[in-house]
Amino acid sequence: MDDMAEKIWIHCEDGYQLAAQFYPAQGMSNSYPVLICPATGITQFFYYAFAQWLSEQGYAVMVFDFRGIGQSLHEPLKQSRASIVDWGTLDIPAAISTLLDKTGAAKVILLGHSAGGQLLGINPLYEKVHQVIAVAGSTGHVKGLKGKTKVLAPVMFNVIFPVSSLIKGYGATQFIGMGENLPKTVAKQWREFCSHPGYVKNAIGKTVQQDFHSQIQCPITSIWASDDEIATEINVRDLLRLYPNARTNMIELKPQQLGFKAIGHMLMFKKSHRALWPLIQQQIQA
Repeated sequence: MDDMAEKIWIHCEDGYQLAAQFYPAQGMSNSYPVLICPATGITQFFYYAFAQWLSEQGYAVMVFDFRGIGQSLHEPLKQSRASIVDWGTLDIPAAISTLLDKTGAAKVILLGHSAGGQLLGINPLYEKVHQVIAVAGSTGHVKGLKGKTKVLAPVMFNVIFPVSSLIKGYGATQFIGMGENLPKTVAKQWREFCSHPGYVKNAIGKTVQQDFHSQIQCPITSIWASDDEIATEINVRDLLRLYPNARTNMIELKPQQLGFKAIGHMLMFKKSHRALWPLIQQQIQA
């Protein structure tokens, strides 16, 4: 952890507290602050090296744990009532407000990894978002998956999640290398949202009453790798079509051309792939 970073708590509208890490811009701040929203089951620690690097480039940065994950889990996992809908309607808006208060900025740049970049359409503070950069951002629709994940996902959704939720009281993901174990409602909604095209659109009228997708006009860029088995081209297009009035952009990274064996769904934020970080930063500046 860097000396410059500051641990803070985010207070959500419903009283829930989220653990966060704030990195002040080093040198002259040259843009809106950047809010990093993690992927499903991935803790804030995963993004520290990238956040630190971004702050060295002159950006104020904040990263946090969604409720029920990492340091934002305040009870035994099986008691957690967190949901993906909570992440989009309560956690991300509270994180935006906290970052704006902290920096005095008017808007944030939302840099979302996977699920972290898929929830703007249910976020009541969408007008406070200057732009979205969705890294490995797609709907994750099961029919659009490829490779091993195409085989593994149905097993995870239809066998592992229901059985582990019943026996252990949570969605077991750690043992298959899919991040932290998940609160059971998160696991249930993940399955539901990925079973049909449109991801969180499938919750509208059920667990979500407000739908902002068509109001959103900020630019949305999805950066994905050609070897990503989840954010495939078909699933990236499926996400961007949800925002009919936003200026959307797709950037495909080909690992071999960039000197990497693999990038996939997770490696873009790892130190081993820091050569890719300026490509993400270019989109912030664009």
